[in-house]
Amino acid sequence: MEDEFCECRPLGFLIGLPFSLASLLLCLVGAFIWLFGSTLSCLCPCCIWCAELGNVGVSLVKLPIGVLKWFIRKIPC
Repeated sequence: MEDEFCECRPLGFLIGLPFSLASLLLCLVGAFIWLFGSTLSCLCPCCIWCAELGNVGVSLVKLPIGVLKWFIRKIPC
């Protein structure tokens, strides 16, 4: 299976770029949520939701790359 970034799909990249920039704002929110959840899980390790809050933050931080990959896969050359 070929690597997705080795294929020539500039149109998918260009169409997905504004959506990726919009998800960059969510990435900043995700970083704040991750720091907040990590701090709470260190202070109170008995609360399982604090660790889950950190996981949600990490998934929001990874969101812009996921958006770009989705658009690159959907738009053909």
